[in-house]
Amino acid sequence: MKIYLKKLKLRLKNTIIDKTLTYASETWILTKRDRKQINVFERKVYRRILGPVYDKEKEKLENINQ
Repeated sequence: MKIYLKKLKLRLKNTIIDKTLTYASETWILTKRDRKQINVFERKVYRRILGPVYDKEKEKLENINQ
């Protein structure tokens, strides 16, 4: 069930948020700061939809260092 909800949320993100965010974007002049802000917003949306990501390799490295 959770997989279907994530797929639905990703689909909504792709159809609604992306379209709204890029409306008339061909007329924009983007600076590095603007691009960075758009990327940050997009990562926040993905984190909100997908939740935390568990990385076994990273945890192994953290345990070794402690």
